[in-house]
Amino acid sequence: MIEITPTSHFRKHWLIDPAIVFLNHGSFGACPRIVLQKQAYLRSQLENEPLRFFMRDWEPLLDQSRVCLASFVGADPEDVVFIPNATTGINAVLRSLDINTGDELLTTNHEYNASRNALDYVAQRYGAKVVVVDVPFPIQEKQQVITAVMDGVSDKTRLVLIDHVTSQTGLIFPIQELTQQLGSQGIETLVDGAHAPGMIPLKLRELGATYYTGNCHKWLCAPKGAGFLYVQRDRQAKIRPLSISHGANSSRTDKSRFQLEFDWTGTDDPTPYMCVPEAISLMGSWFQGGWDELMQHNHNLVITARKLISDAFSHQVLAPESMLGSMAAIPVPDGLQVWNYLDLHDVLLDKFGIEVQIVPWQFPPGLLVRVSAQIYNSINDYHKLIAALQEISK
Repeated sequence: MIEITPTSHFRKHWLIDPAIVFLNHGSFGACPRIVLQKQAYLRSQLENEPLRFFMRDWEPLLDQSRVCLASFVGADPEDVVFIPNATTGINAVLRSLDINTGDELLTTNHEYNASRNALDYVAQRYGAKVVVVDVPFPIQEKQQVITAVMDGVSDKTRLVLIDHVTSQTGLIFPIQELTQQLGSQGIETLVDGAHAPGMIPLKLRELGATYYTGNCHKWLCAPKGAGFLYVQRDRQAKIRPLSISHGANSSRTDKSRFQLEFDWTGTDDPTPYMCVPEAISLMGSWFQGGWDELMQHNHNLVITARKLISDAFSHQVLAPESMLGSMAAIPVPDGLQVWNYLDLHDVLLDKFGIEVQIVPWQFPPGLLVRVSAQIYNSINDYHKLIAALQEISK
């Protein structure tokens, strides 16, 4: 059993305001000082001689990062490209697919708003239909997810868009079971894995998703602007970046068109991608058991925090431990259910110095507080949240 201590000595490695109890790593992540120093060095190299950097240094550095990331997420480097964020990946795939009038695009009521908007956009553009299935929350077991999704499938289903770790409720969906069942019916899967890399172990070769996109700036703790897109080899020829650039008519044969197009979509700052190996190495070095121990630590911490908060307000837990990674959603105290979620967030931040996600859920239990657990967090952080909620609800 990994010990959960009352304070964390890892906080010093981040720039996070010491006056803030930061319980929302899940929204945008946070990058350690050492990784930011690496990025500053790379930026200085870029600006010192931009032509040399982009004409000579850029591609070898990008390829080195790709190999490192691919190994971490259990994929072949040939199947991975860097993109700024998971939203870009969702849009690139959806806007590349051959979608026809009458096709059905299936998703769940837990889907991230930005991804759902992209799905709605392509459906409206091509005359397709978005089918939304309700995955219950509270939830007792992963089979409820599988049943809800498969019951929503019809002979018109073209694609299923689904979160790996849901943003609002922090649930880990059973992606491998779903891809197997959907694949047996010839249905492609687009997995929004924004939260998964660095929160839960990934083996994309085994997972079975047709398309998978994730962020490196969240739980991997790379700089903002680092994400990736994985596409199965036999689908890569059809997937194009949102910006068409030099790769579209490149005469090179040493790389696939997929990588040639995505690797260069125009002049931008590529240093976030090049810092991914630094983030993977640094974070993994802080525990004897490496990333496996780090992820288990964060899971244990959030489960402990969830129990503390739920017990303080006599609430039942909303999901089994096996369906949670490093985030958990708990109902806010009954007396605060009438609050506007933005107002409650602002009071917690402005009056108590607590940064935490407040989620308006569409069904009972209603307003949720979603807590994150990263290694800079401690049990004391969650006690402070409980005390603040108790004071507000008096």
